[in-house]
Amino acid sequence: MKKIITTEKIPIKLWLADVEDGAMRQIKNIANFPFAFHHIAIMPDAHEGYGMPIGGVMATEKVIVPNAVGVDIGCGVCAQKTTLTNIEINQIKNIMADIRSKIPMGFNKHKAKQDENLMPEFGDWKNSRIGKEWNNACRSLGTLGGGNHFIEIQKGSDGHIWIMLHSGSRNLGKKVADYYNRSAINSSRRQGYEELIKQELAFLEADSEEGKRYINEMRFCVDYALANRKLMMARIKTAFANNIKDINWRDFINIAHNYASLEIHFGKEVIVHRKGATQAKTGQAGIIPGSQGTKSYIIKGQGNSESFCSCSHGAGRKMGRNQAIRELDLEEEIEKLDKKGIIHAIRSRKDLDEASGAYKNIAEIIKNQDDLVEVMVKLSPLAVIKG
Repeated sequence: MKKIITTEKIPIKLWLADVEDGAMRQIKNIANFPFAFHHIAIMPDAHEGYGMPIGGVMATEKVIVPNAVGVDIGCGVCAQKTTLTNIEINQIKNIMADIRSKIPMGFNKHKAKQDENLMPEFGDWKNSRIGKEWNNACRSLGTLGGGNHFIEIQKGSDGHIWIMLHSGSRNLGKKVADYYNRSAINSSRRQGYEELIKQELAFLEADSEEGKRYINEMRFCVDYALANRKLMMARIKTAFANNIKDINWRDFINIAHNYASLEIHFGKEVIVHRKGATQAKTGQAGIIPGSQGTKSYIIKGQGNSESFCSCSHGAGRKMGRNQAIRELDLEEEIEKLDKKGIIHAIRSRKDLDEASGAYKNIAEIIKNQDDLVEVMVKLSPLAVIKG
């Protein structure tokens, strides 16, 4: 931990030295949130978000805050080790082409509904936001999305080739988040919490009917995001099998970083909101990806109670997307990747929003949380597919 701030209603514990003004304003808002519990934990990759900063962890009593979960509910990362210890450049290129033919990217989705048996169980989904989005969600299953979502082929410090995948709940999570945030605004307004609405921290009472519905649909979105990653991983494995003989796969690791869950901390049952933060219980396997062209890490949690058993979800942005496009040097960013021999996704100026120069130094991010996680494997990128 780098710093503790004690000027607000509850303490703020930070795992980074410097915080941008916008993010700090949001951090202080959640530290004064009337239902926040014990303290606020801010991870080393923190930066400004909506209502609550990305990289923030907030425990609450009896209420849930949709904006403290985020719009891409269940967004997360999965990784899997192969038995390969070497891979040729022509094999990588063929595999990447095969992956692109099997997995829609960006706003694209499948023309036909995918197997509904792959969808999570939900119950009476017909009378929910899930039900309204069901057909679209079935076509979006097994698709990457855009923004910072990616598929990477990597070489591990353990000598093995790995696959890593970052994606979320696609448009389904956003529809659920937006609907229940509007509901939270109406509920908060009825109770006179206009200031919380201005701060984008409208809430629902967890035991209210609307609160229960949000929690159920949020959990579905978390499960859907995992099902989405699993289907993509299955198709990535097929692409590998089409191009390489005698390949086997080791344990599948998955971690979500936009969700809320009921947990016990400091002797009390509370709702822990992790927005751009992942769970890191003692011995729990996790993943902290870097930016395009930098290392990623397979980690093991240390169960640090001061962070509510959490850690960072990645490198964290230091530039907004438009700022990166305006200010970064295209040739310089391409050269950085080319020198490392990485097959990358930087082609034109519009791609600079996902260049490594737009992100914080992942090595410093890892160093700043050495009391939260232990690094097990370092992963160096060989090839990157971006949404």
